[in-house]
Amino acid sequence: MLIAQISDPHIRPRGRLYQGGVDSNAQLAAAVRQLNALSPAPDLVLLSGDVVDEGRAEEYAMAREILGGLHAPLVALPGNHDDRDAFRAAFSADGFLPAEGPLHLVVEDKGPVRVVGLDVTVPGAHHGMVDDAAASWLEATLAASPHRPTLVMMHHPPIESGIPYIDIYRCLGADRLAAVIARHPQVERIACGHIHRHMQMRFAGTLLVTAPSTATAIALRPEPGAEPASFLEPPALLLHHWRAGAGLITHFLPVGVFPGPWPFA
Repeated sequence: MLIAQISDPHIRPRGRLYQGGVDSNAQLAAAVRQLNALSPAPDLVLLSGDVVDEGRAEEYAMAREILGGLHAPLVALPGNHDDRDAFRAAFSADGFLPAEGPLHLVVEDKGPVRVVGLDVTVPGAHHGMVDDAAASWLEATLAASPHRPTLVMMHHPPIESGIPYIDIYRCLGADRLAAVIARHPQVERIACGHIHRHMQMRFAGTLLVTAPSTATAIALRPEPGAEPASFLEPPALLLHHWRAGAGLITHFLPVGVFPGPWPFA
């Protein structure tokens, strides 16, 4: 099973630039083209939040237009830049979201790996939170299929990146989440976004990874008091590849057209 993960596209209304200088719409469209060209094709595409930049209906309409070009099925979770009601309206017809409340999701039918999406957004705030209700939902959901390999998707990672100006918007309730994950060894990966960088770290007995953004990269400045900044680094995505008997491996894939291929000796 091949699961692609894109994150933090920060889509803008048609003709508008992200942060005044980045064509985030064009960069998401390039990621869609790259995903469509993969061989083998992804069985599922995950979008781990911040689909749009300001939570506006015209942004979601633009996102749906671009994402409508995907050949593979898509599931998405909101991030802190998304508006929960507008997000639900934009994706409700796809059938993977609940009708009310937090936008948790479960995907059972795309292959051997089960995907569980945990909505940790806090409406009106930029940090995330795993509260008692979210932890209880996740506990019950994981307990329902204890022997099936599982990927848990969130927007905010429940760790500190070491970059101070993004960590102030981290996911709170990490200990609560860790207690749940540690009871369920079938969780092969926790896949997050939010940081606009690729990171990996052990967490609660499994591996946590963050996907890069298709828009901008948050500057890697892990010193106290660092000045916040972003850069227009090459957009990228992750590919989570499950193979029977081998497990789940995660690949980092830049988006773009690059020189090559060269002969391999």
